[in-house]
Amino acid sequence: MSEHLERAFSPANLGKLQLKNRILKAATYEGKTPDGIPGDLLLDFHREVVAGGTAMTTIGYCTTEADGRINDQMMWMHEDIRDRLVHMNTELKRTAPDAKISGQMTHCGNFSKNRKMQRLKRPLGPSRQFNMLGMPSGLPFAGAMTTKDIDYLVQTYHDAARFMKETGFDAAEIHFSHGYGLSQFISPKTNRRTDEYGGSLENRMRLPLRVLEAVRKAVGDDFPILGKIGMTDGIKDGLQFDEAIEVAAMLDKGGIDALICSGGTSSFNPMVYFRGDTLDKGLIETETNPITRLGLKLIGPRMFRYYPYEELYFLEDAKKIRDRVSCQMIYIGGCTDLDSVERVMQSGFDFIQLGRPLIKDPAFVNNAKADRNYKNGCIHCNRCASLIEAPGGVYCPLNVEGQTS
Repeated sequence: MSEHLERAFSPANLGKLQLKNRILKAATYEGKTPDGIPGDLLLDFHREVVAGGTAMTTIGYCTTEADGRINDQMMWMHEDIRDRLVHMNTELKRTAPDAKISGQMTHCGNFSKNRKMQRLKRPLGPSRQFNMLGMPSGLPFAGAMTTKDIDYLVQTYHDAARFMKETGFDAAEIHFSHGYGLSQFISPKTNRRTDEYGGSLENRMRLPLRVLEAVRKAVGDDFPILGKIGMTDGIKDGLQFDEAIEVAAMLDKGGIDALICSGGTSSFNPMVYFRGDTLDKGLIETETNPITRLGLKLIGPRMFRYYPYEELYFLEDAKKIRDRVSCQMIYIGGCTDLDSVERVMQSGFDFIQLGRPLIKDPAFVNNAKADRNYKNGCIHCNRCASLIEAPGGVYCPLNVEGQTS
């Protein structure tokens, strides 16, 4: 095994948190919290990941409040699930005592189809806009947050971060990307405000930096905070790389421990971060709302543009951000082969996040360490991602087909 692969599978510190290797599970919403409850479905999924040798798994979409959910099946941080989260985190560490657990802190902002809102009557973002996702659910329009709403949102991040630390998480990942709430403030496409939270990049970053400060206050200096950022929205008038690199610098200066550089938006162009086969066909097959299904048939080919898959598709731009910041860097984006793992380590990144490869093979790390010729088998068909609202949530269809063939 080369020195770079040895580095990937050797212990390292993320901030002040010691990890047994440099391979992390990326935050992916798996659709395994029916009625918003973290139960056996979610536990069993991540149990396989930590048992397979991954140093830290990430529980995706730990929403900071009930109205921050895209749909009512997503989990949000509140007292009624405290015991369940403690149980989940305890069991994961019982399965793999040297594994760590991160939770991804997210808020949907104006990108929602959640009809079971508790505080609001409709979703809110930086500016008023049409809510295409919510139209079939009777939520066609999103409103603009007041400064009072913004202050409330910051407090939800603070309270959720403290709650997560209390329930056994070892790190927090703040989602600044993919068209969700904080990303909507960063992007000039969705932020058309004229107050101190809109206009210049400095103003558009005011809320994200306040959130980072609030989370740090909640968890302390020894608890790692990761940030997932977008290097591009992938759309006209959206965030472009020249501003994205400044976003990274601002978060670095604000005290983030590590950055994960992604791209694209769930609301406008998600295939920037997926790559490979498009999602529309699978989503149409699993969609139960006839209006939504019709909408997917009509606009799916435009929304889900085709980007051919290639290994390490974010690497070159991520390297430019790596050279700009002092914090640690976590690579994400098309790292399936061991040659790619080796190249990322050689390029000076501190850690690697894997999503689809770990859905295909949760024992990626153990199998790769045992066999230098290991092949993961993910073909980037993205059928797993189209199952997020199917019964039981995400799984790899290739694995099921392999068992039944």
